[in-house]
Amino acid sequence: MITSTLSYIKNLPNTFIPIFVAVDIFALLPLFMTYTAGLPQKKIERVINLSLLTAFLVSTGFVAVGEGIFRLLGITVNDFKIAGGLLLLVIAILEVVRSDYKRKRVVDEGVGVVPIGVPLIVGPAVLTTLLVLLEHYGVGLTVTALFLNLLVVWFFFRNSIIITRYLGKNGMMALSKLMAILLASIAVMMIRLGIENTIKMH
Repeated sequence: MITSTLSYIKNLPNTFIPIFVAVDIFALLPLFMTYTAGLPQKKIERVINLSLLTAFLVSTGFVAVGEGIFRLLGITVNDFKIAGGLLLLVIAILEVVRSDYKRKRVVDEGVGVVPIGVPLIVGPAVLTTLLVLLEHYGVGLTVTALFLNLLVVWFFFRNSIIITRYLGKNGMMALSKLMAILLASIAVMMIRLGIENTIKMH
């Protein structure tokens, strides 16, 4: 029991960090502020709750059925690692070269579902990361890491004005680029592991 608990705690950072990098809260925060600009505080709080609920339901639903769908289609984990790694790499590159955060403002609390909940909090990068982590660490650790990351998102959203004022636009952009570089590194690792495992199987 103690050994199992220690192993759980030891592996938690291995699941938390990739999801944190995939979410990229420093790129997400300015977008959240843009979409909620002009809303009263009570509506902003509803947007936060709605976006996190949407993100959690979509993520856990994908974790529950994603592997079964792949099995049905004959897609192996290694296939997904290579394809998912390539997708993450493209997303990371686009994030690095992106120069601004401009988005059309939509003053409506419905933005909590789309686009904030999906695809801003939970998009292709997060979903790809979840399925890879699921294969390596199981449902318990993966969902726990997801939940902890959503708590981090909640904290940043609730304190968005203070955080952006403290870090500044340049600071937010620099941290976002750093997250993108880390995401690219994870993507390359996924591609490498997928290719290595495929070669070993043959």
